[in-house]
Amino acid sequence: MDVLSDAIAAMRTGRPHSARNDKHAPWGMRFQASDGAGFHVVLRGAALLIPAEGEPVALGPGDVAFLAHGRGHALASAPDVPLEEVRLDADGRWPEPGPPSPAGGPEPDTVMLCGAYTLDRSRAHPLLTELPEVVHLPARVGAHRSLRAAVELLGEELQEPRPGSATIVSSLLDTLLLYILRAWWEGERRDAQGHPTGWAAALADPAVGVALRAVHSDPAHPWTVEELGARGGLSRAAFARRFTALVGEPPLAYLTWWRMTTAGRLLRADDTPLRLVAQRTGYTSEFAFAKAFKREFGVAPGQYRRRVS
Repeated sequence: MDVLSDAIAAMRTGRPHSARNDKHAPWGMRFQASDGAGFHVVLRGAALLIPAEGEPVALGPGDVAFLAHGRGHALASAPDVPLEEVRLDADGRWPEPGPPSPAGGPEPDTVMLCGAYTLDRSRAHPLLTELPEVVHLPARVGAHRSLRAAVELLGEELQEPRPGSATIVSSLLDTLLLYILRAWWEGERRDAQGHPTGWAAALADPAVGVALRAVHSDPAHPWTVEELGARGGLSRAAFARRFTALVGEPPLAYLTWWRMTTAGRLLRADDTPLRLVAQRTGYTSEFAFAKAFKREFGVAPGQYRRRVS
């Protein structure tokens, strides 16, 4: 698995949900803070996204906005309109949309796709934690074509559900999330000179990027700093300095963090024996694994599994 896919898989819980919203001005919606993340795509018309902090963001046709941190926000046709609370169902589903406009009636001023993902923030990957309050991907001719294609397919399934739509929509939402993040990291997360910054720089770096992919591909391998550095053609010392500067922590510290994050995901997913969880995360004995896990999570692996099941 690549680093971005791994980062999402480690945090995702439950099923994503979405809905198509047709709005006639004036309109306004308020979204309460939550543990999840959400997105809004304007298909027609315009909307004003009002974050919990910072200036409002004007969204036009084709614009995508992603809110990674679960803070409350609002969407409205104008700054001064009343806001109606949006209350998701207990399982995170969007409320059923209202009846469509009658035939011959006025077309909606704004048509949007809105969606939400449930996340476990206890092991949030830096790839997501360093995202800004609002990731805004403006519509540009020829830009983010894969993202646009996913949006179009999702819009069609939500507008006219057919056999298999539930599974298709869920898969498209997973795909859409990765396309949004890829578009941000590859195209938007750059300094004034056009160079990638933050984790985008770490993934783009020839030595650090290959080391990160190696760790994520095989966390059970007994990696050493020297071996990881050799993957990128650097000495042990030079690699350690570059990795720490770009990632924010030394190579083996990140390796341990990712192993424990992977262990938590495995424990949440099923009843795989602890011996196998230990082996898959690089520990030769169940005792050593349990000790490292308790140091990281504050509870023993078995207790953690019972608590989250």
